[in-house]
Amino acid sequence: MPMSNVRLVQKLAHATPETAPSVQGRRDFFTYRDLGVTEASLGKLRAQTMTAIRGMTEPTGWHYHDCEGQFIYALKGWVELEFETGDVIRLEEGESLFIPGGMRHNEIGTSDDLKILELSIPAKMETVACDPPTTASSPGR
Repeated sequence: MPMSNVRLVQKLAHATPETAPSVQGRRDFFTYRDLGVTEASLGKLRAQTMTAIRGMTEPTGWHYHDCEGQFIYALKGWVELEFETGDVIRLEEGESLFIPGGMRHNEIGTSDDLKILELSIPAKMETVACDPPTTASSPGR
């Protein structure tokens, strides 16, 4: 069958606390759980939960993500981020945030009980360290 006639089909994904596997993540102060969306969406979307092992002891450092966008929803606790725009946002339980791909930011603090839902488009999202913007109030390194 020619490839032009082959259609890859997205699948249904259902994850529970018992079935969502722990996966390696970007930060050592979080545990990560894969919600099965990457495979089900054929890599178009990633969904994972991130739970603090402990609050941040130092900022993550200025960085951006090579993706179309990152969506964060705070399930519990809070995370504070600084952006290249000069904005500092404390995202608290029940609040959400969309970060466009390529926007420089720095996580500068979290509560000890932080738990967030994070989505990225596409699923593959690279983290790229960068210099602080001139608007930065914290060096972040």
